[in-house]
Amino acid sequence: MAVGVEIPENARIIRNLLMGAQFQHDHIVHFYHLHALDWVDIVSAITKADPAKTAALADNVSNAQVGGAAYYKQVQQRLKTFVDSGQLGPFSNAYWGHSAYQLPPEANLMATAHYLEALKLQARAARMHAIFGAKNPHLQTLAIGGVTCVRDLKPDRIAEFLYLWKETQAFIRDVYIPDLLAVASFYKEWGSIGGTTNFMAWGEFPESDQEPDSLFMPRGVMMKRDLAGVKMADQEKVTEYVTRSWYEDGGAKHPYEGETKPVQEDPKYNPDKGKYTWFKAPRYTDEPCEVGPLARVLVAYGYGHKEVKAVVDSVLKQLGIPAAALFSTLGRTAARGIETLVIGERMETWINALIANVKKGDTATYQAWKMPDKGMGFGLNDVPRGSLGHWIKIEGGKIKQYQYVVPSTWNLGPRDDKGKPGPLEEALIGTPVADPKQPLEILRTVHSFDPCVACGVHVIDPDSNEVYKVRAV
Repeated sequence: MAVGVEIPENARIIRNLLMGAQFQHDHIVHFYHLHALDWVDIVSAITKADPAKTAALADNVSNAQVGGAAYYKQVQQRLKTFVDSGQLGPFSNAYWGHSAYQLPPEANLMATAHYLEALKLQARAARMHAIFGAKNPHLQTLAIGGVTCVRDLKPDRIAEFLYLWKETQAFIRDVYIPDLLAVASFYKEWGSIGGTTNFMAWGEFPESDQEPDSLFMPRGVMMKRDLAGVKMADQEKVTEYVTRSWYEDGGAKHPYEGETKPVQEDPKYNPDKGKYTWFKAPRYTDEPCEVGPLARVLVAYGYGHKEVKAVVDSVLKQLGIPAAALFSTLGRTAARGIETLVIGERMETWINALIANVKKGDTATYQAWKMPDKGMGFGLNDVPRGSLGHWIKIEGGKIKQYQYVVPSTWNLGPRDDKGKPGPLEEALIGTPVADPKQPLEILRTVHSFDPCVACGVHVIDPDSNEVYKVRAV
């Protein structure tokens, strides 16, 4: 936008494929390796599960390619050997045996086995990025003007991507979604815990050069949980507050005018009256908004998006819960799986479009451009964690101003000058906690947002290059 370049169709398609692959990979990893152990008790799987009953359960709820009593017995023994070795790795520092765990032992063993299968599958899924993007997760071929992977527009490379996509989508359809539904069925009370009020999505996956009209996952904003009141989101209505952040005081600013000026004194953690975080507080029309899978699914559902609505209605029916239950930690976790399935299915359309273009000799992937003397632009899209916006000003042929507002800033941001809490703060209010010394319930909601502090905040001493560490005691 700032330099006035329009990317070729192939570049748009490849960007969609790379982003779609990122959604598939990221959401599988999040569900199984970052969030599942908030609901699945590993110790129960090892000590109490019956492998034969586990195999019967898995056959009933999943279409996994591996299974059977012998398989689950082997998984159980592998886990026991691993734990007995004292090298717990990802299974350390957990609250095993917590009263909030509700899955029966066999469901715990099934989910744990699929945790291990997902470790192998995600490595395969990451290879999709290597084909057109060179590296996961920080793609190397995206560039102003398009993409730089024209040499990879060959039948064998496209066929490899297609094969990996089919393998990944089969796991999502046959294992991830059934596991999600099976686990959710034991935690329906979480359909009324961990909710927020307002939701915003910039949208993603343009299917023509007309944005936002052609976005497969649409752009929109929903206030006060009004599914019938979804409206188009406008970047001009975004501001950021620093009242409760460790930055120099100032009024609410649009990102075009945004500043990042850390306080000069040592940061003091003062949640009651002062500053307590490095995150700014983004607001849309002065209201906090949740971004991410739930926001995207709610916006699409509110618009009547055909594919999203069909899957959401099916999930609600299978779980026997109302649409109101979407506004919750359970809904947030379900939405992540729902959009993974929907976006993954849509990727076939983009793959076929790329194949058709290559067959007719169209291999353009990049449009040359020149840095203007003056310009402004913004880029809005939705990454797996949520809405991402970049704003730039160019003067004298150089970047004068650059600000971005990332998903975790929206979700983890603090209170503003009016005292309104950010989405995560709001979601935690009223969460029932059985044991304050083992706050598993808090982790469930926090992890459901897929938080990434490092994505939103980078604090380095300019003299020593030392990364600051701040402890909240």
